[in-house]
Amino acid sequence: MTSGVLAPSDAAASIRAAAGRATPEVLGSLGVDVRTGLDPDEVERRRAAFGPNAIATHHARVLTVLWHQLDSPLLGLLLVAATASYFVGERSDAVIIGIIVVVSVGLGFVNEYRAEQAAASLHSQVSHEAVVLRGGAFGRVDVTSLVPGDVVELGLGEIVPADLRLVSAVRLECDESVLTGESQPVEKTTDTVDRTATLAELSGCALMGTVVHAGSGRGVVVATGPRTEFGAIATGLSTHQADTEFQVGLRQFSMLLVKVAGALTTSIFVINVLLHKPFLDALLFSLAIAVGITPQLLPAVVSTSLAAGSRQLSRRKVLVKRLVCIEDLGDIDLLFTDKTGTLTAGRIDYARAVPVDGQRSEDVLRWGLLCTENAPGGAAAVGTNPLDQALWDTPATEPMRERLTGHEVVGVLPFDHERRMLSVTIRDHDGALHLVTKGAPETVLERCADVAPATRAALDAEFAAGNRVVAVATRPVVEARAPVPADEHDLRLRGLLVFLDPPKPDAATALGRLAQLGISVKVVTGDNAVVAAKVCRDLGLPGDAVLTGADLDALDDEHLIDAVTATTVFARVSPEHKARIVRAHRHGGGGVAFLGDGVNDALALHAADVGISVDSGTDVAKDAADVILLEKSLDVLADGVVEGRRIFANTLKYVLMGTSSNFGNMASAAGASLFLPFLPMLPSQILLNNLLYDTSQLAIPTDNVDPEQLRRPSHWDIAFIRRFMLLFGPLSSVFDFVTFGVMLWGFHAGPDLFRSGWFVESLATQTLVIFAIRTRKVPFFRSRPSLPLALAALAVVTVAAVLPATPLAAPLGFAPLPGAFYAALAVMVLAYLALVEAGKLWFYRAAGAQPEGGPTDLGNRYVRRRAARFSVPRLSRPRTPRRPGATGADRA
Repeated sequence: MTSGVLAPSDAAASIRAAAGRATPEVLGSLGVDVRTGLDPDEVERRRAAFGPNAIATHHARVLTVLWHQLDSPLLGLLLVAATASYFVGERSDAVIIGIIVVVSVGLGFVNEYRAEQAAASLHSQVSHEAVVLRGGAFGRVDVTSLVPGDVVELGLGEIVPADLRLVSAVRLECDESVLTGESQPVEKTTDTVDRTATLAELSGCALMGTVVHAGSGRGVVVATGPRTEFGAIATGLSTHQADTEFQVGLRQFSMLLVKVAGALTTSIFVINVLLHKPFLDALLFSLAIAVGITPQLLPAVVSTSLAAGSRQLSRRKVLVKRLVCIEDLGDIDLLFTDKTGTLTAGRIDYARAVPVDGQRSEDVLRWGLLCTENAPGGAAAVGTNPLDQALWDTPATEPMRERLTGHEVVGVLPFDHERRMLSVTIRDHDGALHLVTKGAPETVLERCADVAPATRAALDAEFAAGNRVVAVATRPVVEARAPVPADEHDLRLRGLLVFLDPPKPDAATALGRLAQLGISVKVVTGDNAVVAAKVCRDLGLPGDAVLTGADLDALDDEHLIDAVTATTVFARVSPEHKARIVRAHRHGGGGVAFLGDGVNDALALHAADVGISVDSGTDVAKDAADVILLEKSLDVLADGVVEGRRIFANTLKYVLMGTSSNFGNMASAAGASLFLPFLPMLPSQILLNNLLYDTSQLAIPTDNVDPEQLRRPSHWDIAFIRRFMLLFGPLSSVFDFVTFGVMLWGFHAGPDLFRSGWFVESLATQTLVIFAIRTRKVPFFRSRPSLPLALAALAVVTVAAVLPATPLAAPLGFAPLPGAFYAALAVMVLAYLALVEAGKLWFYRAAGAQPEGGPTDLGNRYVRRRAARFSVPRLSRPRTPRRPGATGADRA
């Protein structure tokens, strides 16, 4: 390492020490030349010494996943009781229970660990980049590779990737609310400050995790990773992501099961003790009932579904920040999207220059080329505005590039989303000074001294054709300094620069596909209203009613909700406008998604239920998003929505299966224990039954989903699940009691034979009923299950049927069953499935849905709940502190 480089230390020592030293002194201590940056060999040496520029990373941790499987009070009680039974002589039962518990935990562990590995794989594909000077050239590198001494270029909207001592700043302002809580952006300079200054007073530094609100700058990395101010705070916090609707629903469902299990377990235990059955047997039986009614592998099934879905989405170019966001993606029914790159090709091509007032096209192009924040060949080569890049890349400007060499850029007033303009002070080859302004035509023309009606007519014609237009204006100045907003007045319009961004060939098809999925699409853009409306009409979206930013400003919140609901196109809107539009729509309920990739989209991405960005978007947009598309395409987004709905539908199948069949079987066990002189099923047999059943359900994530169920979002409704359980659970119990009668009076069964018969029947009915419950179609064979699901269900039933005839029968407490029993079993299973089909037909009609999968009142209740929930406006969902150095990995 270069001699004199700051050694790894805590953030307070490094950044505050640098803030109190002059820039040349800091550069010297870091051993770097600000004109060339570090050489590659030195970067590698420092990376080995300082480590990656990351706060935390996402890894699949074996012990953590294992603890999730063991962290169950019921499981703990069962193991304690089994241990006690072992020492009082019931050793075979205790060993069997122990083996079953270990296998169950193992299944859950394997599936959850695979899901964790899938999440880690996703995070490795999400990255943030920074523009860095190394070896005399600017380039984009992953932020995790930054080292102390790197020279970093900062632009509008970028997340500061490390703690930097600024070496240059052009009207640079940073939003430091993530560190200080101060909502107003802080102006930055290159001045030194006292070493005792507070965090908010470090004006000569840009701190990791803060966002460039305005201007531009350049700084040298002083501290990285956990040694930054952000890292010192983040590593000392135990942060927790706000739960999604999916997680809230799972938690509510779990509480329902806890209440049912608690009531059943307590009553069964008390009744068996009162009937003078052995205390330990009653305790084990009651605990086994509690475990049996609990879908133990629900976390594993959910994790398997989400992990499989994440892999499928990744193949379809969709990445999710957290696996649970997949279900949220399927939940949306309204999408706000920007125009450029989504509805249009996103490939900006220069078309022509439109001179005014006797100007020449060459003059318009020359001024347009000179008015840029970065000189071509510098940082601009890797971070230029797309319009500027298109202007420099077009062959039309090649003849005049040599004529620009005699011009000097004296100062720059960077672009911002409030002014919508960029201004530079230029000294030409004759020594004359000019202020050159380039930006949105409406704002530039407002600052021009005189604009002819013919010019406005030409501008309107370009807008009507759907073209993007930039206005260029100048005026002479006398002072060689960087311009300020007050200088942008009395300008002389030089002309218009016209760019083409045609609609995507497949955009109309993608919009039609989203409409079939029940998703309305609204366009939110900073572009001109006429241009946006033209593009929407060309693609089949209603573009007649358009609201602009000025229109939104004139509406209060109450009237905004109605106006926004009736509008499809929002144009010339600011970042605040976008967020306000999203919040207004969230009052109406349903899932609201926002798709954007720019700096001005971050607020709206936070405000939406699901924020969606693209891999090529700005770091701020990607950091604010929940989902990242590897291709900016509505068709790719539609794939993600379908996958999210498929995952939720399959998860709900397991929930409905588990609550109804488990509830029915355990209720049957409770009832049988009241009149039988022996336990209807041994605790080990209950656990084995539950294990075999759950094993078959691990194939549910592979199941097909009826197209009707994918046409609209489905949501958690605990009341719906409870009603389903209370109807189909007792249907299962009916056939259990029929089995009791057959075994007692038909076969005069003793304890072992009785338990064998009920074990086989209960497992057969509760497993095979998946074919009826997995679809709303009647009869169920109109819907085809996946091959893995069908094979898993049939295999488990086969195992249960042959188990009483195997050498394992005696240790497990089973006895061989007569052949006539299997004939009776076939009749009972067919009758049970027929009764379930009749119940399903009645249930869904009573719930207000067609059996084949139409919408239920479930969704309407959800809308009403969300409308009440969002009756008070809020800025955004709660979020944990962002950790930019971890490339999103720590936000799992």
